[in-house]
Amino acid sequence: MNLQSVVRQKLNRNFLNFYLFTVFLLWMKTYFTQITQFDLGVEGVFQHFLLFINPLGSALLFLGFAFLMKGRKKYIFIIIIYTLMTTLLYANVVYYRYFDDFLTLPNLSNTNNFGNLGGSVQALLEPTDIFYFFDILFIILLLILKKFKLDQTPIKRSQAIAILSFGLGIFCLNLGLAESDRPQLLTRGFDRNYIVKYLGIYNYQIYDAYQTTKANAQRAFADSNDAVEIVNYSKSIHAEPNPRYFGVAEGKNVIYIHLESIQEFLIDFELNGEEVTPFLNRMKKDPNTIYFENFFHQTAQGKTSDAEYMIENSFYGLPQGSAFITRGRNTYHAAPAILKDYGYTSAVFHGNGGSFWNRNEIYKSFGYDYFFDAKYFEIADDDRAEYGLMDKPFFEQSEPFLSSLPQPFYAKFITITNHYPFPLNEKLASIEKPNTGNNVVDGYFQTARYADEALEQFFQYLDEMNLLENTVIIMYGDHHALSEKYYDELSDLLDQEIGPVESAGLQRVPLFIYVPGIEGEINSTYGGQIDLLPTLLHLLGIDTKEFVHFGTDLLSEQHLELVPFRNGDFVSPKIYSVNDNFYDINTGNKITEDHVLYEEAIELKEKTEFTLQLSDQLVNGDLLRFYTPPEFTPVDRSKLDYSVPNNKNGY
Repeated sequence: MNLQSVVRQKLNRNFLNFYLFTVFLLWMKTYFTQITQFDLGVEGVFQHFLLFINPLGSALLFLGFAFLMKGRKKYIFIIIIYTLMTTLLYANVVYYRYFDDFLTLPNLSNTNNFGNLGGSVQALLEPTDIFYFFDILFIILLLILKKFKLDQTPIKRSQAIAILSFGLGIFCLNLGLAESDRPQLLTRGFDRNYIVKYLGIYNYQIYDAYQTTKANAQRAFADSNDAVEIVNYSKSIHAEPNPRYFGVAEGKNVIYIHLESIQEFLIDFELNGEEVTPFLNRMKKDPNTIYFENFFHQTAQGKTSDAEYMIENSFYGLPQGSAFITRGRNTYHAAPAILKDYGYTSAVFHGNGGSFWNRNEIYKSFGYDYFFDAKYFEIADDDRAEYGLMDKPFFEQSEPFLSSLPQPFYAKFITITNHYPFPLNEKLASIEKPNTGNNVVDGYFQTARYADEALEQFFQYLDEMNLLENTVIIMYGDHHALSEKYYDELSDLLDQEIGPVESAGLQRVPLFIYVPGIEGEINSTYGGQIDLLPTLLHLLGIDTKEFVHFGTDLLSEQHLELVPFRNGDFVSPKIYSVNDNFYDINTGNKITEDHVLYEEAIELKEKTEFTLQLSDQLVNGDLLRFYTPPEFTPVDRSKLDYSVPNNKNGY
């Protein structure tokens, strides 16, 4: 039975007209939102057609459940569902403006971060956003004015089923056409953009909920046999340490400095003839620094937390949400726990609330002895940034805590001033803004300079305290700052066109590895955040073969120069994969089936997807609970407490 036959059976015309009217409004609103607010990479007439029809099936189906209601309830139901779908659509629009990504169920359930967001959320809102909800008021007004007469005539069950079947049929048609253009769309769902482009924002949310539920179920059904494949894979990709570097930093302190939103293009970049990051530029050339110029961030929705997750564990972040939030109580063999067996004390310093990204829980699972969060700092109004304490007072107030740590120590400092939307009091600015007309882009260079100055002051302190001569310092960028929506302004500043290859290149972030006494260099090796843990452990003289890692030592001659991204794309010295297309890095041309590099590209793509799949199995199944490396002491969370003032650990 189709929609036409339902009408022939004298279904109440007033309600049918109201239903079709709301379906049309929701369909058009969603379509225009998807095509104007999301960068989905739609190509060709066929993909445009799919983008056009995919909201129709969702609108017909979800609003169609009203036909199962009686009396006025069916009108109320439509208004409620219409409002919920509009709210979900708008929430994705706001989220996408900064993250270039779509909401997932773990994001929606993560309320702990909201109270710490400061003014960043307000910066994402626009005055015209109110128009997303005007049509709801319009629909209600039409009912009040009786433009649609309320009719309480019962609807036959067969007619309701016909309406729902018609909506489901549109969805099945959409899915079939999508699969013809993108085979294995739902089974290879690394990239949310593809799901939204082909199936629409509402069907994507259903798909995401299914994937999240499936991932949560993996832990319940996992057993020790599942860990065997992961352990064997890790051993198979293990890169033997380079004798030139193995153990050169044995027994030294370790300091990680998390460079919030610092992208590689800032290094040596001049604005109006003035260096934006003069201190970092000098550190790049320091005789004790190895600087990696082809180092990439590999974060996804977890952003900063994904970066931390990778450097501590050498596992990838999750495809949905943040592992910090959803897998905080997993079993880990993280850097703080590994180094504890070698006499190290560990601590994290961060000027924001401890609940942000669930740090006060997952740090216990990592084995951190101390977590100095916002409770430990005095945050005056003039020193307050969007996400807590600004970098200069943050480093200054951290100094007494750092000095009190027993040596050797493993410490991590998470900076925050250079964070979207990059506001800075003009009194604190020491470099002129560019004049792009975009406040976010213009502000980025001033906050980056401020962060650079804060780093210089911190290094001066380390030198004065005689810590610099006995400390490995690793500074890394956590994720990109300026997404594709800012490429027009950035293209002018960098004086280059930003195509697919250049866009992938902009995922570079700086990596400085400072080791006293080492012979520094500019290193062109391709690598990512997943590779930092084995690199550090080998510098400290610790063999990593028995640990489960998905990255390899950047300094090893066996290091595989393949950098997987969370959406299934990758970069390598010869080939970039962008939006599932392959490009020759030397020419910028697309690699097609007749290209000499095509087979290699396919092989790298398969390796990328395989390693992401195994990492997800490990994390979702919590498989390290079934495996303990030799001579490793598991973490006892009950002995760790970051509260104030009754801290069991001594502070």
